[in-house]
Amino acid sequence: MKDDSNTLFGELFDSPRRKVVPVLVPMPAPTAYSYAVPDGAIVEPGAIVQVPLGPRQVVGIVWDGEDGSTVDPKKLREITKVFDCPPLDRDMRSFLDWVATYTLSPPGYVARMALRAPAALDPEPMIEGLRYSGYQPEKMTPARQKVLALAGDGLSWTKSGLAHATGVSTSVIDGLAKQGVFEQVFLPPPPIVAAPDPDYAEHRLAGPQLEAADALREQIRNGGFSVSLIDGVTGSGKTEVYFEAIAETLKQGKQVLILLPEIALTANFLERFQDRFGAKPGEWHSDLATRTREKVWRQAATGEIRVVAGARSALFLPFENLGLIIVDEEHDPAFKQEDRVFYNARDMAVVRARIANFPVVLVSATPSVESQVNCIAGRYKRIHLPTRFADAAMPDLHLIDMRRHPPERGGFLSPILLRSVGKAVERGEQALLFLNRRGYAPLTLCRVCGHRFQCPQCSSWLVEHRFRGQIQCHQCGYHEPTPNACPECGTLDHLVACGPGVERIAEEVEKHFPDARTLVLSSDLGGVKRLRLELEAIANGEADIVIGTQLVAKGHNFPLMTLVGIIDADIGLSNGDPRAAERTFQLLSQVTGRAGRTGRKSLGLMQTFQPQHPVMQALVSGDASAFYEREIIERERAQLPPYGRLVSIIVSADTRAEAEGHARALRQTAPVEPGITILGPAEAPLALIRGRHRFRLLVHGRRSSDMQTFVRALLERGPKERRSIQVQVDVDPQSFL
Repeated sequence: MKDDSNTLFGELFDSPRRKVVPVLVPMPAPTAYSYAVPDGAIVEPGAIVQVPLGPRQVVGIVWDGEDGSTVDPKKLREITKVFDCPPLDRDMRSFLDWVATYTLSPPGYVARMALRAPAALDPEPMIEGLRYSGYQPEKMTPARQKVLALAGDGLSWTKSGLAHATGVSTSVIDGLAKQGVFEQVFLPPPPIVAAPDPDYAEHRLAGPQLEAADALREQIRNGGFSVSLIDGVTGSGKTEVYFEAIAETLKQGKQVLILLPEIALTANFLERFQDRFGAKPGEWHSDLATRTREKVWRQAATGEIRVVAGARSALFLPFENLGLIIVDEEHDPAFKQEDRVFYNARDMAVVRARIANFPVVLVSATPSVESQVNCIAGRYKRIHLPTRFADAAMPDLHLIDMRRHPPERGGFLSPILLRSVGKAVERGEQALLFLNRRGYAPLTLCRVCGHRFQCPQCSSWLVEHRFRGQIQCHQCGYHEPTPNACPECGTLDHLVACGPGVERIAEEVEKHFPDARTLVLSSDLGGVKRLRLELEAIANGEADIVIGTQLVAKGHNFPLMTLVGIIDADIGLSNGDPRAAERTFQLLSQVTGRAGRTGRKSLGLMQTFQPQHPVMQALVSGDASAFYEREIIERERAQLPPYGRLVSIIVSADTRAEAEGHARALRQTAPVEPGITILGPAEAPLALIRGRHRFRLLVHGRRSSDMQTFVRALLERGPKERRSIQVQVDVDPQSFL
């Protein structure tokens, strides 16, 4: 549907007096460019067009507002094509504008995120079909009789569809068509997924889950903008609860977007959705085939797809009538994009819902501190699920003090953990050993001269991947065969692997449990298809011991999993990230939550050298509220988000001198603003990535500070980017590397 303002602009642009329109093109320009409208063409704000840009033809969006060009329209280049697809509505254009302004990104780069499938801008071609003509075949056979019994009502079919439905070969259909029994027709392309039925399966909710679902349904019926946070322990039925909000939205004829941090790996979620609604949602993520992405984009824009489950970029799909956004695992760092346009999909989902005036639901067993504070302040409505679904018990959590119960020499698993793994395997149950470190070992060095293998392009160590026979940089992807001799001193067979990765833990497990079925789950050991198969194998009980990275913390349901062992619970606490404690608490809570989800008695063991650390104590006590209360007090005292605001500015260049010089020049030209301070410049913790030297400025302000205006003025006053200099701005940074 087009609003009245669109019609007004369309009439204005189509009139003889208006021959020039602003078009937002996918390049880092601060404003839209002016283009002439060809005679006879009708365009309106939001129309997707093709325009010349230098020697190329690019896709752009006709934008709002006066053109502002003083150039004679006769001298302007013309729009070369107006695509036959729905225009971006006013709410979507306002959202793109808001994102560009907030993130200090070029508007064209933000607009490009809404145009991720250029081949979908034109309608899909019609497909050939058949329809019964009323004639009878010369000879009737049992196969032909089956076909006519089904197609005799005059409905149209594709040849393959009719053959499949009747159980005959396509040659039977061809024979009937040659005799004139069928006439050729053209059919619209089918939807990529069937329409979900909100009444397909009755929910089985009771107690707190039913109350939560009723509260969400009421929010949907009331309409308007609202933010609800479903805060429930792992396995508490949060997904089934928000399914009821989806059902209510579908009954109102509106579309739904579900954002998931690892949608490509969550086949279990898609199956649960199908069990509830009779059809799977449309998927949107980078691992889809190009043609499939094009169909999802087009059918979301036309309204044919009612529900899309996708990664963060799905937020920029041009839905025809979006009425609800679900952000599952809202705390997950994967929702933050840190490439070209830096944005947090969770926060931008709230903005999109506010602009278009519909509800948004955030979901997590370990909500972010920002969402907790918003609930306390009354900006978000909290829906709390304190117990697991069907009264399944949470795992018993215990700490293993590695100072008192160290592993045997050369090992990394405490005897206590090994005994527990053995007992779980003997009972026919599964054990999960978690270590958030890929590869075999994070560092390789020479015993003779002390040489450490470092990436030639980055300031990071090369990680040994013994399964592949390589040492690799996890920043830029550089790799080389694992050497036999030290390149510094030439000594053979004196290289030593320092520290464990999941591959090394697997080696130790196989030594202690040679007969157990062991599986290593890590993103660098296969693509999405392989990982999905491995997750399915675990769920089906085809592995006894699973060794995994953070992939295992993404909401998976493993029915036989009764033991979770954390190899190095302290690993996330050793950096300078102000969110280190929060992220460690969230990750370990999610991982231990994989145990006992079907009601079996379960156990979580965490190996630590800091058993008295507040994070460890909060985990074993199960007192999440005390942890959050302490963390909120610390944030407020330091005026860190959400009580203060941060903007990170990374200056990079081919040489260290260039990067440092530009960063210092920026710092010197900074405006003076009460309540806003600049820290740095200083070398970024990862000072060299892909051969580029990096310096960081950190802008800190009060919650009420206008950080965007300050940073914009800083960049305008500062020196221009020349030679190899690049400046990246990250508003509300999540990473401090």
